[in-house]
Amino acid sequence: MDGLTAGHLLAFNAALFLAVAAPGPAFLVCLQASLRGGPREGVLTGIGLAVMAGLWTFAALLGLEAVFEAYPVVYTMMKIGGGLLVIAFAVQTWLGAARPVADAPPASPRRAFLRGFLLNLGNPKSIIFSVGVLLVIFPPNLSGVTMLLVTLDHIALEIAVYSTLATLVSRDAIRDRYLAAKPLLMRAMGIVLGGLGLRLLVSP
Repeated sequence: MDGLTAGHLLAFNAALFLAVAAPGPAFLVCLQASLRGGPREGVLTGIGLAVMAGLWTFAALLGLEAVFEAYPVVYTMMKIGGGLLVIAFAVQTWLGAARPVADAPPASPRRAFLRGFLLNLGNPKSIIFSVGVLLVIFPPNLSGVTMLLVTLDHIALEIAVYSTLATLVSRDAIRDRYLAAKPLLMRAMGIVLGGLGLRLLVSP
């Protein structure tokens, strides 16, 4: 199938799992949603994250890199916008470190999905993964059917990861341990995210 092998899919899924499981804006949003609204809100947020990330994958396979090379200003604008988004998220994370989770009301299913979807729309981590890693792993000139298969594989894996996270965090023992360490963990995450945002802004 277009030169696509099981090895390609295995390498893709391994790289994707590491990218999704590594702490970042998407991971943190799913975590917060799970703590606030339970596994249902966490899973719906994760589905939104997964669908938008899958669309970035599909765009990369269609030739997103070529668009960036032809129109560098598009990439620059997305990089700056993504950097500012991450910095804003870092500030929000720091300021909310000591705020009780129960202060925020649970989100509706539509809002939970859109929160995840819109975050990954401008999440530079998702875009960089799609443009960089995918083009290294997969052979060129894939058919439309194969691109769709890879995209659906991406979405399914992210949904599985975020659903597992939402389920685990909703367990009382894990939830209690996280909440006890929440101020320190959230501030540390805010620093990491702020550094990522600044790096995006100053990198060439």
